Amino acid sequence: MSSTARTRLLPEWDWCRWVWNECVAKSKAVHAHNKTHPEDKQTCGPAQLDMMLTEARAKTPWLREGASVPQQQIIRDFGKSRAKAQKDIKERLPQRQRAGMPKWKKKRESDPTLNYTKRGFRLKDGCLHLAGGIVLTVVWSRELPAEPSSVRVYRDSVGHWYASFVVPAEVQPLPATGAVIGIDWGVKETATTTSEAHDLPHARHGRKAKVKLLRYDRMMARRKPAKGQAASKGYREAKHLRAKAYKKIARQRQDTGRKWAKRVVTDHDTIAVEDFRPKFLAKTTMARKAADAAIGATKKALVEMGRKHGRDVRLVHPAHTTMDCASCGARTKHALPLSERVYTCTACGVVSPRDKNSARVMLVRAGLDPAGVEGVRPPGPPVREAA
Repeated sequence: MSSTARTRLLPEWDWCRWVWNECVAKSKAVHAHNKTHPEDKQTCGPAQLDMMLTEARAKTPWLREGASVPQQQIIRDFGKSRAKAQKDIKERLPQRQRAGMPKWKKKRESDPTLNYTKRGFRLKDGCLHLAGGIVLTVVWSRELPAEPSSVRVYRDSVGHWYASFVVPAEVQPLPATGAVIGIDWGVKETATTTSEAHDLPHARHGRKAKVKLLRYDRMMARRKPAKGQAASKGYREAKHLRAKAYKKIARQRQDTGRKWAKRVVTDHDTIAVEDFRPKFLAKTTMARKAADAAIGATKKALVEMGRKHGRDVRLVHPAHTTMDCASCGARTKHALPLSERVYTCTACGVVSPRDKNSARVMLVRAGLDPAGVEGVRPPGPPVREAA
């Protein structure tokens, strides 16, 4: 991005950040008033915040210098964030699972993000024209499949700027293959499948960058400012280097997951995937290795790729998948320890690698086992279609 465009976008973000902080202050004031005066309750919805913005733009000349579209949209973003937090409180979710209430956006700690609706931008001659006379030269990663309805211009932690367009999703069907596959997630291997050629080994991107990350952590620890003091230039530089290293690891994980997902979706019509949620692994001794495997991101990439190409992706409940026998359906009487990597069925005597047996259980539960009745799912934990 050119320095001219950057100098035009940053003031826009300063105005939007001021609007966000005013919304936070208004929300806190309304909450305090309702707590002390329950008989005279006030509301702090999008309508009241829009009125606040209109009054502020009328009284504050410097705020009128910014475009109204991103300022209105940041109120919508605030409303969504606040509604999600209130919903979690109403549903009495545990504190660690709740979405926090919107907080102040500080100048040096918040990354710019500007949202423009259809009336706030247009595309002309390969350039992105934003409200307020801002013109951005875009490096396109691919052509837009349809006319966009909105665009979000944002900067990541490394300092790179992106434009994310919202366009209608379209299905790009692939030729039918007639093949099915079962997928089991793990830590030793990220994905074990019923096809030897489609197993996904643990890439260990984070482990390979461990030395560099530890170095940046020590740099930040030495330069950490005292409480209440502004961060020094050296601390911000160390923080930037650390963020850059983590960004590279995230891109490597995303690239590995998407390439594997595309290969699986291309070669198979129906995919039975373990509906595994790796959040609980964060409390175990395998937390670091499980996080480096990026199971959640890989599963998301597989589901999105299957939806994009019109494949049938079935999410199988993970309960007892390591205890059931894929051949006869018998279940062991006790949970197998992680050190036991070979599954031996006491009912039919079948011996197979533990993860391979679990991958075949996915096919059985999804009703895709060739030995069973075609298209009929056996009784057991629920199987849901990937939305």
